[in-house]
Amino acid sequence: MRILAIETASEACSVALFEGAELLSHDHRVLGRGHAESLIPMIQALPQQGRADRIVVSLGPGSFTGVRIGIAAARALGVAWRAEVLGYPTLALVAAQGVQLDSPSDALTVCMNGGHGEWFVQDFAGGLAQGAVQSLTPEKALEAGANRVIVGNRARELADLFDDGRTAHFVLPDAAALHELQTSALTADLSPVYGRAPDATPQKVRPA
Repeated sequence: MRILAIETASEACSVALFEGAELLSHDHRVLGRGHAESLIPMIQALPQQGRADRIVVSLGPGSFTGVRIGIAAARALGVAWRAEVLGYPTLALVAAQGVQLDSPSDALTVCMNGGHGEWFVQDFAGGLAQGAVQSLTPEKALEAGANRVIVGNRARELADLFDDGRTAHFVLPDAAALHELQTSALTADLSPVYGRAPDATPQKVRPA
């Protein structure tokens, strides 16, 4: 089975094409912004323009815009190619990458940039989430505690709060690590995982 993986939930944008478990081609770029302009050309540059039997896309949490761009592209390509489309939680992929960096430890905490000065924080053990993702201020993250190994793009900042020599690995999600992800993390539900409430609230309807 040919699989296309799409990851757009952070400042990085990446795509990877697999034949079974074999990585055929891969592109990973730290863009900050510009995922909408870059994603489709990156896919088209893959062998056979990335055409696959299955598409796997990040669901977040992360950048609201990036998550929506990735899901929209995956849905559209799934229809065009008549391909199965599945999603995965972005922090689970970061955790899987972290295990490869610090294999003696199967318990780690993922800490990724959130919004409004908060971080997305979630504990993992054996590649499986231990509780729901939380959006926390640095102070609340310190109160919540963390494993000895911390990974993510805010790993160092969280580790430094404890001041006890915790191991921190800077990790951005990378579509090429798809097969390190637990298969149980895959889902047919493509609802975005925002990790916190939307910034905007609906306006109240004035009485007639």
